[in-house]
Formats: sequence, structure tokens, C-alpha cells
Amino acid sequence: MSELITAELVDLDLSATTKDAAARSLAERMVAAHRVTDLDGFLADVAAREAQMPTGLDGGIGIPHCRSEHVNAPTLAFGRSGAGIDFGAADGPADLVFLIAAPAGADDDHLTILSGLARRLMDPEFTAALRAGTDPRAVAALIRGEEAPEEPEREQVETGKQEQAETGTEATGGTGAAESVPFRIVAVTSCPTGIAHTYMAAESLAAAGRAEGVEVTVETQGSAGFKKLDPAVVAAADAVIWAHDVEVREKARFRGKPLVDVGVKAGINRPAELIAEARRRAERGEIATATDSDKASGSGDGDGNGSGADHAHFGVRLRTYLMSGVSYMVPFVAAGGLLIALSFAIGGYEIASAKSVADHFVWGEADSWAALLNQIGSAAFGFLVPVLAGYIAYGMADRPALVPGFVGGAIALTVNAGFLGGLVAGLLAGAVVMAVQRVPVHATLRGIMPVLVIPLIASAVVGFLMFIVVGKPIASLQNALTDWLNGLSGSNAVILGVVLGLMMCFDMGGPLNKVAYAFAVGGLADPTPGSLKVMAAVMAAGMVPPLAMALATTVRRRLFTKTERENGRAAWVLGASFITEGAIPFAAADPLRVIPSVMAGGAVTGALSMAFGATLRAPHGGVFVVPLIGEPFLYLLAIAAGTLVATALVVLLKGARRTAPEAAGDAGADGSRVTVAA
Repeated sequence: MSELITAELVDLDLSATTKDAAARSLAERMVAAHRVTDLDGFLADVAAREAQMPTGLDGGIGIPHCRSEHVNAPTLAFGRSGAGIDFGAADGPADLVFLIAAPAGADDDHLTILSGLARRLMDPEFTAALRAGTDPRAVAALIRGEEAPEEPEREQVETGKQEQAETGTEATGGTGAAESVPFRIVAVTSCPTGIAHTYMAAESLAAAGRAEGVEVTVETQGSAGFKKLDPAVVAAADAVIWAHDVEVREKARFRGKPLVDVGVKAGINRPAELIAEARRRAERGEIATATDSDKASGSGDGDGNGSGADHAHFGVRLRTYLMSGVSYMVPFVAAGGLLIALSFAIGGYEIASAKSVADHFVWGEADSWAALLNQIGSAAFGFLVPVLAGYIAYGMADRPALVPGFVGGAIALTVNAGFLGGLVAGLLAGAVVMAVQRVPVHATLRGIMPVLVIPLIASAVVGFLMFIVVGKPIASLQNALTDWLNGLSGSNAVILGVVLGLMMCFDMGGPLNKVAYAFAVGGLADPTPGSLKVMAAVMAAGMVPPLAMALATTVRRRLFTKTERENGRAAWVLGASFITEGAIPFAAADPLRVIPSVMAGGAVTGALSMAFGATLRAPHGGVFVVPLIGEPFLYLLAIAAGTLVATALVVLLKGARRTAPEAAGDAGADGSRVTVAA
């Protein structure tokens, strides 16, 4: 690991008191070491990863980490805090902070070494030595250690003898008694980034297995590669543990076994409880059923200990399923929508009724090219609802659900159930496949179940439900929603614009932002005057946060650090391009002042856009698609008004806290801040 951490990347007296400040302090060392090219861009990626799930671990450890295009070499920085920093761990603040930076295309060797570090953090002797170290060079050497990469490269962490399992001999338990066959568990660990939590959970489960006399074999589905468990090991297992925050790959391998399904941090923080629960389920004969209360990734305290009732966890899962479908649908929206918008710019709106270019195309005619673009875009748009339904089902029940999901989505189009029909079809397909998967079958049929039996039965059931039972009522609801959107005027339209503006600006690329965006682009599949107004309001509001922060850093430079001012210059382009995430670095550094301010500005813009009757046929593009906007001058006025409101509020709120520090010149020429002691 000599190329990953040096003494210059070690801070044994980390003075930061917040996780954002700690990340910035350590990231600045990375910049000085020429490992990070853009400080604020990298910190935005760190903040986005932190927003997915807190990175604090029990035992006083914080591991903020991310992949980022602003990292040019895999890098590790270490800081030790005397006061402790809250990284969201259940047992309190962290005094050991590791900032892990991986390039967007990091190679497996470096990520394997980082995963080895993650495992070592589970060793109390290692963390005790870090707390006792006094020399940065010695601490860097300790972190580099003599970690052999063989264990991570195999992608399996195990107790007991893997070789014995593969040859069919019996593995011994924790007592070493050859005649005793231990309880066997196979586990899968994974996290969104796949750098740290994945491997720490694997090591934690393995250590708990050794302590309990249980044979635990773990498959790590992380960034350092993915090697499947040996089928013989899976077949011999008595129970399964999934500790994950992203979908487990090839889940069908584990069907028919007792299953404990939790978030990845539960695998780190309470592995003994998970092993005990797996044993209880095996003793009760529970087969491959994970209850809603088991899986709490993204809810509760983040380690699998959800704090609400079962329905709260179902809500988390439902959101995950829907966002899975939306994430696969959005590229079709972007490609198809922009092609259609470009065709209108070239040939006018009447180009939508042009003859098929397969029969009539003239190379030298602009209208022929416009018709070609329109018809390609329309073909892409034709996949929106089937793709939405198919990947909602995929998120619920993996690959066997793709066929019934796509079939249900296609039927939704046939019966005019539209976007809502696609949502329902995807959920129905996933539920039907999950139900079929629970039916016990003879071993001889298991091989054909995912490729033949399940798609056949589930497609027939979903088709029947969509054609005969729910399709027409959903179509009626879709028509009612369309009529409502088309009839919006006055205060009703303004209220909808306010709500959409608030959603777009609250989490700037997060779940609420994507829900509002998905609502808007869903209307583009079958555009009406009302749905085009919604799309316009959503894009306008989404442009406000970065534009407001860019303007604020221009008009009141002293309120921002040098790096924030530099980031503000980039935010002009990001905001103009409808990339709301351009405001994330500002929100991460000062959420209580920035987020309410941009939400207010977004609400104003959304309301004005709806009141002005602005329309938009393109799903993206910002100011670059203004020629395709209905009422373009009023539309730009709405964006300007919201930007001014957000700018005024953020300047007012930031200025209110600057009294003595500003008078003392707390922002130096280099953008650094001087704290005035009370």
C-alpha cells in the first residue's frame, strides 16, 4: 500500500469537529499530494456517498469514501480526532477517520488492497495501535502493514476449510473436533460503493462465525471483483445471510434455504445476532423468506435495525423498486425526448405527422431529416413504459421477473393505461414472480424454473390481470389525471408548481428530486398541454440551486471560501445545463442555510412557470433547449426570479452569522478562515 498512503496523508491531531470539515481537511492533503484534482468536486462525491448511508462504524471509526472522476490515483488519508466526530454510528462519534478516494475506473489491485484495510479495521489490536501511534511515518507504515492480498482476491472470506468443502470432506467447527459437522452459513455482502463496508461486513461475519463455532463462507460483491461461491458450498449450507445495500446478484442460487436479509452495516455491527437468527430460522424450517422488518437498508439507524413498523420498511423497499425502474427508464427519456425536441426545432411540430421515413426520405430535405429524428425518438419513447415495468419487476425478483414485467408494460400501453399502468404492471410482475418462487418444486425442475416456468406462468397471470382486471380502471385513472393536468389553471397550477419546485430543490438529485422528475418525464410518453407544463416547471426549478449559488458567490464573495467561489464559477454552467447536483457542495457544507434558501427559490420558479403557462417537450437541456419552450421569455423570467430569491436568502442567512469574524477579516486573501476566540 506504499502508493496509497504516506506520512503526508496522516493527521494525528485532526481538529475538525464535523464530518464535512474532517473530509475537507483530509481531502486537502490529497490535493497537496496531487492525488485529487478538484477539491470541491471530490467533496461533492463524498457527500453524495455519505447521503446514501452514514459511514460511521461501531468502535469509533469513520470511513467516508467514494469513487470520483476527480481522483487520479487510489488514495487513503487518515486522521485521528481528540474530540470525536459524528459519522452516524450508533455508539457515538469516531476518533479514527479514514478518507478513501478511488478513481472512477480504479483497477482491481488497488481496490483489493483497500478492501484488505477495511477488513483490518475489524481487528481491535490494529485500531488500538492506531490510537497509540505518535509518529505519522510509523502510523502510515502500520496502515500499509504486510497485508497479503490473497484473501480479498479470492473474494471469499471463510471459517473452516474451503478445500474440505470442495472435496466433500467434513469441515470442523470452532472446537476442532473432526467428528463434528458445524452449522454452515453462506453470506453475501455488498454496499453501494463496494470499497469498504462490503469487506468489513465479510470480515465481521467471518470472525463471529469463528467465535460461535459456525462455518461461514462469504461472497463479497464489491469493487475488487466478484467471484461466485462454489455451488457445492452453497448446496451444503444450512442457512444464508445477505448483508447488502444493493441488489444481490444471482439470488436464485440461494433459493430453498433459510434467509436473513439485512443492511450491510448490520453485518458489521451485529454479526453474532445475524448468525443466531440464521440458526433459529433453520431450526424452524423457514425457507427463503425475508420479512420486511429484516431488511432496513436506507432506514432506521442504517445498520439493519429499523426503527419503525414493518410498513415503514415496506415503504423503503417500494421506493427502491420504483427508483430501479425509473433509473433504467431515464436514458430512454433523455435520448428519445431530445431527438423529438430536435426534430421539432428543425421541422416544426407538424413533423410528428410526417410519413414514415422508411418509405419516404430525401437526403437533401431538412424535413426528411427532422422526420427521421422524430421517428427515432418516438421509437425510443415507445420503450418507456415497458422498460419502467420490466425493471421495477427486476428490482423485486431479479431476472425471472423481466419478461412478465416487460409484457405487463406493453399491455399497459395497449389498454392506454400509460405511465401509471407501467408502475402497476411492474409491481404486479414482481409480486407474482416472488410468489411463484416460494412454491417448492422438485429438484429436477429447478433448472428450468427461471428461464421457462416462472416467465411463462408470471406472464400469463400478469397479462390476465392487466387486460381483464386492472388495466381499464388504471386507464380511466390515467385519463382523469391527464384531464386534471390539462385543466389546471390559476391557483391550482401554481400550487402544483410550488410542490414540484420544493421537491426538485430539497435533496438535489436525491429521491424526492427523482420522484418529481419521474412524474414529469412520465407525462412526456403521451404529451398533453398539462404534462408539458409540468415538465417545464420541473426543469426550471431544478436549475435554480446551482444558479443561485453561482450568483451568491459572485455578489458576496466574502461569505464563501476560495474553493467555494471557484466552485461557484462551475455552477453557472451546471445550472444552465439543468444539473441540480451542482449545488451539492454548498448544501453539504452549510445545509441549514443553503437548502431552505434554494427550496424557496425553486418554489417561486415552479409557481411562476405554471402561472405563465410555459411548456417543454424536452426532458433535459436547460437553457440550451429554450427554442423548444413555450413562452420562453416568461420561462427565463421565472428562473431568474427564483434564482434571485434563493440568492437573497442564502446571502441573508450566511451574512447574519458573520459579525466579529467578518470585522476581523476572517476570509483571507487565500480564502482561508480565521476563527476569533470568544
